[in-house]
Parts: sequence; C-alpha cells; structure tokens
Amino acid sequence: MKSAFPRSSTVFGAAFGVATLLFGSAAMADPVSVKATMVPKEQIKLDFKDGSGHFVLMVRREGMAAGAGLLDGAQIVEYGRHDIVPGVAGDPSGYLVATKGEGNIAYIKWTVRAVFMPGKDGKPEIHDNGFWEVVSGTGSFKGLKGAGTLHIKSANPTDRIFILDGEMAAQAN
Repeated sequence: MKSAFPRSSTVFGAAFGVATLLFGSAAMADPVSVKATMVPKEQIKLDFKDGSGHFVLMVRREGMAAGAGLLDGAQIVEYGRHDIVPGVAGDPSGYLVATKGEGNIAYIKWTVRAVFMPGKDGKPEIHDNGFWEVVSGTGSFKGLKGAGTLHIKSANPTDRIFILDGEMAAQAN
C-alpha cells in the first residue's frame, strides 16, 4: 500500500528550501576561541588601609587576540575594574574593545567572579571565570551578536591572559 504522506527526505528538502528563501540572509553563529596576553598601559589603584589587602584596580591593558573565529587577529584593549580581596574573592568587570582593520570595532562587556582556592603549595590561587557578550560594533562588526565564557589567568605579576570562548554571528548583508 502506498503511503498518503510524502517521504521524509522530500518533506525535509521542501522545508529546507522554504527556510533558505525566508532566512537566507540570516547569519549563523560561528565558534570563537581566542587568547590575548594583556599588558598594562595605565592603571589606578585604591588600596584599603584596613589590613584586609582589599584593593580596587582600574586598568587599561592591550593585547592581540589569537585563535579561531571573528576575533582572531584583533587588537584588544581592556578597560577593567578589578575589585579584589586577596585570598577571599573578587568581582572584576569591564569592557574589551576589539579592533580588526580600519573602522571595524566590537565592544564586548565582560564580568568575572574571582574565587581563591588552595594551591599545591597551600597558598591561595585565584580562579577568574565569567562571561562576555557583544554590546555593539562598527564597520564589519556592526550588528554583531555574540556571547561566551571568559577565563583570566596570570601570565606574570602584571600581564593577564584573557581566554574567550563562545559564538559570534556577524550581521548578514
């Protein structure tokens, strides 16, 4: 007996064709996975004089993103505020400005929770984990959407490695 319903591959093909016509200009999200070693260029630091070690650091750092995705090869500038109580916790946050070519700028907001955990030598080690999201852009980054995870690691006493993983979708033309 012949089925009253078309074969599933025919239905899928027709549905895919309609979706392509309707959403052909919609951009698909692509993976992003980059690292940037950020070097301080300016900083202002407030040290609490109460014996807690608490400090607030406002910093501008610069670096180059390397890895995969739309941010690979971008010049990155951090405008950050790091509110830290060493050995206890902290709440860093700020913006990354990613520039790739003339007039192509992505503005990325980030937030991290700093948690101190016992290290191998018994001293507290900081674990900076959080998230990022694209808030706006110009040029080829105009209309850019994206979000993901952020990890910050120490490269040395002053430099930090920002690791961004997630997805981005450029505006369709």
